[in-house]
Amino acid sequence: MNTPQTSPSGNLHGMPLAALLGRGATEMTSIGGPEPKLDPRDVVLLGLRDVDPGESDLISELDERGLAIVAREALECLSHRERLHVSLDMDSLDPSEAPGVGTPVAGGLTYREAHLLMEIVASSQRVTEADVVEVNPILDISNRTASSACELIASLLGKAILQCPPPLAGRPSARSGPAATASVGSSEHPNTGSRRTRHSR
Repeated sequence: MNTPQTSPSGNLHGMPLAALLGRGATEMTSIGGPEPKLDPRDVVLLGLRDVDPGESDLISELDERGLAIVAREALECLSHRERLHVSLDMDSLDPSEAPGVGTPVAGGLTYREAHLLMEIVASSQRVTEADVVEVNPILDISNRTASSACELIASLLGKAILQCPPPLAGRPSARSGPAATASVGSSEHPNTGSRRTRHSR
């Protein structure tokens, strides 16, 4: 969510989402056309634990009431969209679960939590596309991170490990159009500290 004005490091790594939302340098926001590519109402971020001050101003924090509750609320926020794009950042997992990432941050998702999250999102039956980032084989141990990434994508595509309940009947009808984006990730700058779950509206 950073822009050149808010990023302490100036690292472009943390700016693509802001650019897609129409914020930041014109050189980035104008790629593919001058208009914003995403509507903020179509973006949900889960699993964030460390953000820069300029980013936290844009993200509302939820009390920790449990991952399942937060995930279902996030899906409800996106109920106006019939298609979802999931961006899975492997550093959203705790480094003990996924050591092969470039920005490890303590206090991340456990193996079970990550699979539960993927199964809850899959139960919406609206996932049409996904990407996986932050898998660094050089830093990995016995290919654990890459293997976990494959297993998590399998859960996202419907393979049940934790037997998540099916979606509730009577889900609000969704209009067609661009896919909403649900991003699971950590942050640009690692820092140890308490774990927080946030989402943007």
